[in-house]
Amino acid sequence: MTEPARPLTYRDAGVDIDAGNALVQRIKPLAAATQRPGVTGGLGGFGALFDLKAAGFRDPILVSSTDGVGTKLKVAIETGRHEGVGIDLVAMCVNDLVVQGAEPLFFLDYFATGSLAVDQAATVVAGIAEGCRQAGAALVGGETAEMPGLYSAGDYDLAGFAVGAVERDAILPRRDMAAGDILLGLASSGVHSNGFSLVRRIVAAAALDWADPAPFAAGESLGKALLSPTRIYVRPCLAAIRETGAVKALAHITGGGLTENVPRVLPDGLAAEIDLSAIRVPPVFRWLAAAGPVAEPEMLRSFNCGIGMVLAVEAGAAPAVTRTLETAGETVIEIGALARSTGERVRFAGRLALG
Repeated sequence: MTEPARPLTYRDAGVDIDAGNALVQRIKPLAAATQRPGVTGGLGGFGALFDLKAAGFRDPILVSSTDGVGTKLKVAIETGRHEGVGIDLVAMCVNDLVVQGAEPLFFLDYFATGSLAVDQAATVVAGIAEGCRQAGAALVGGETAEMPGLYSAGDYDLAGFAVGAVERDAILPRRDMAAGDILLGLASSGVHSNGFSLVRRIVAAAALDWADPAPFAAGESLGKALLSPTRIYVRPCLAAIRETGAVKALAHITGGGLTENVPRVLPDGLAAEIDLSAIRVPPVFRWLAAAGPVAEPEMLRSFNCGIGMVLAVEAGAAPAVTRTLETAGETVIEIGALARSTGERVRFAGRLALG
């Protein structure tokens, strides 16, 4: 007589509901630590509520952004270093919000994997919570998707979603940008989260392992050095906007570099004149340029090359804006000015110190 078939469970198909519940319990205190005025309710509901009036806004416009971390995740997975990519995820979203003059309000994450490893996922979410803390945003929810057969063992993917608000009369970029406005660059913390497909190709061509000593950072492994989290510029930029009233535009330097991101915030008729020799190029970019080799124009389109955010400010107020940013912990470099355009949107002078 044939034995009756054992009833199948979701776990037999590769999805562990208990692991998902365990992760939720692990991340509840992390999310609670990011609470801010305006948040209504806690983690675990079907949707998150936010009260804009309680957050202090009079006539708000909502601003939203979504992004990921790209193939930097492969470095995190292959090195087993997951603590920083959550900060990267938040940074890539909230740095885009502040470009509009918006204050980040809340953040949601999407974590997808083939088989949920609770410790790994909790480490990633701890990084997300830290990024939210740095940005002043509340981590109000997210989704953990366990999808067997879609991801290789140990792999995962991330997406982030941020919502912010700005008063209607404070939206950036301003319409009064003019020739003579000064461009201030804020130093990056490294490669940030763009260009890692090229980084990984350079590392492979150099026959290096992630555990090898970093050629550009004494005392650190290559993997650890490259995984330096993306800098979050939100609080310093908001301080400069609100305290000086002189910030006319911001540009987050992500994929496309200075070449493509600065023109995105400029009105017709204006161009950015940027002195490349003024930029303090971090050692990682000098190494990438030499090891590739990668020519300067491609470096400028693929990487931030040391500048993670650019501000266009009134010329007379540039010293005050600089002081505010430096007080908030930023390294500020005057990299150029706006000028009348003759067709091109960016004009570079000098050379990057890549040698």
